[in-house]
Amino acid sequence: MSSKQHALEQFPRDIEAIVAELGMPQFATKQILSWIYEKGIDNFDAMTNISKHHRELLAERLFFRRSKKIIENVASDKTRKILLAWDEGSKKTETVMIPTDKRRTACVSSQVGCPVGCTFCASGLDGLEGNLDVGQIVEQVIALGAESITNIVFMGMGEPLANYNAVTRAIRILNAPWGCSIGARKITVSTVGLPAAIERLATFDIPVTLALSLHAPNDELRKQLIPWAEFATIEDILKACGKYFAATGREITLEYLLLSGVNDRISEAKELVDLCKTLRCNVNLIRYNEVESIAYKRPQASQVRRFQETLQNAGVNVHIRASRGRDIDAACGQLRRRYQVTTS
Repeated sequence: MSSKQHALEQFPRDIEAIVAELGMPQFATKQILSWIYEKGIDNFDAMTNISKHHRELLAERLFFRRSKKIIENVASDKTRKILLAWDEGSKKTETVMIPTDKRRTACVSSQVGCPVGCTFCASGLDGLEGNLDVGQIVEQVIALGAESITNIVFMGMGEPLANYNAVTRAIRILNAPWGCSIGARKITVSTVGLPAAIERLATFDIPVTLALSLHAPNDELRKQLIPWAEFATIEDILKACGKYFAATGREITLEYLLLSGVNDRISEAKELVDLCKTLRCNVNLIRYNEVESIAYKRPQASQVRRFQETLQNAGVNVHIRASRGRDIDAACGQLRRRYQVTTS
C-alpha cells in the first residue's frame, strides 16, 4: 500500500486537517464528505465544485478503493453477492445485499476468513488470513450502494468482536449523519460469544443490536459445533449479554442454526426455553444452508415449525429467519473467500 490514506476511514476532523493543510476553504470538508457518502463518487475528478488544483492535491493524499470486484451474482430472490479482492488480490471477502419490501440489508465481513471454525460454516474452512481495516469494512457498504442501504448486519465472514477496534470505528462512520446515516437500531453485530468483548461493547456509545450465535442449548453440544465454545460457557456468555441489555436497553437476539438430527429436537428446544428465561431476548431460528464438503443436513420445515412452537408455547418471542440467496451460496453460513474460474 502507498502512503495515501483511505478516504472511507476519515472522520470530519481528519478531512478538516487535510483541507487546512492544502489551503482549501473550510467549507470544502462538507463538500468532500457529501461527494463521498451522499453522491457515492469514487474519484476526485467527479468533485466538480472543487477546483482542479485542489482535486489533484486531494488525490495525492487520499484514495477511495482498496478492492476490486471479482464476481457479482444475483440470486432468484434478488439477493446480491459480491466477491471483493483486496490490494494486490491475495485476500478476498464476500459481502451481500439482501432486499425486502421495506429493507435493503448489507451483510458485511469483518475479517478475511474466520478463526472460529464452526463445523457447519463455510467461512472458516480455510482459516483466518487477517482482519479487515476500517475503510475495507465501510467500502463493502459503498460497493453495495450505500445510498440505498437501510440496515447493516455484521454477519459476513469473521468474528466481529475479534476485530473490535476496526468494527466499532466503522460503525461510527456508518452511523454518522455525515457518513452513511444508518441508525443504531438498524445495525447488528453478531458474535459467537466473547464475554469480555461483549462487556466492552456495552460501554460503546452507539447502542447497536447484539446477536449471539448460540446454536446449541448446552455446553457439551456447543463445543462439538463451535470450537471457540471451549473458551467460555453459555452461562458466562449470557451473563455478559445481560450486562449488555442492562447498559443499552437493547434486547439480545439469539441466533440458533437448526441442523437436522443434531440440535433440532424437542429436547433441545426445551433446554433453549430455560436459557431464554434468564435473559431479555428474542430467538431467530435459521434452517441450515448446505455447504459443499460439510455433512450436516437441512431440517424439514415441519421439524422447524415444531421447534418454533415449543418455544412459542413457553412464551418465547421466536421467528424463523428466511434463507435468502441460497442459489448463489449467499445465505447464512455459506460465504467463502474463494472463487472458481471456468474456461470454455
